[in-house]
Amino acid sequence: MKILIVDDEQLARQRLRHMLSTANEHSIVGEAANGEQALKQAQSLNPDLVFMDIRMPGMDGIEAANYLSRMESPPAIIFTTAFSEHALSAFETHAVAYLLKPIKQDQLDDAIKSASRLNRAQITKLKNDETPNARSKICVKIRGTLELVPIEDIIYFKADQKYVTLRTEDHEYLIEESLKALETEFEHRFTRIHRNALVAEHFINGLQKNDLGHICLSFNHIDDLLEVSRRHLPSIRKALKHASN
Repeated sequence: MKILIVDDEQLARQRLRHMLSTANEHSIVGEAANGEQALKQAQSLNPDLVFMDIRMPGMDGIEAANYLSRMESPPAIIFTTAFSEHALSAFETHAVAYLLKPIKQDQLDDAIKSASRLNRAQITKLKNDETPNARSKICVKIRGTLELVPIEDIIYFKADQKYVTLRTEDHEYLIEESLKALETEFEHRFTRIHRNALVAEHFINGLQKNDLGHICLSFNHIDDLLEVSRRHLPSIRKALKHASN
């Protein structure tokens, strides 16, 4: 199997690499120090198995594993961590195994055997309470490739049936996330203007009517107009007035 090692501590990566070197049938194809690096490495190296630390700066292992599950051929995941309280959540994401540090050789061997039987096991869900902090980027899928869009570049989220449109100055992306969950996660950065839309306040230009006479928000940098519901109009007017003072 092709193996990718992900851990923010270099010594931990070296130790795991040494332990894995005893098995000639496996090939370590790369290392990463955080979730974002893991995502990039996985797409270029196409590993069969990823050893993933959970607590890492920036994008942690749980979030990275969730994104890896969206690949066309997702790798199997074995979480490695010193924090035992994560065990239940790790298994709920359908990780192949969960190893507590310091990792023992016999436990490592058993986990790899499990990964061999479940080659390219797919993660199917992620517990939100394992990543309580708001993300700094949103993962989108473009022509089979995963890309990360910085939150500060997002002008609005707009729901349409099962998908949500993520709009930046240059692109539109479709994501499979709940608008309600996005509102909760980014409540300090995005404002609800309609049951189907959240907008980033710093991109708002003002209010105007569309061709149907509906009151809409206009934005800096793009020509889109988003309708404001009567329920949310007073708060939007107040926010605009406050911003102009």
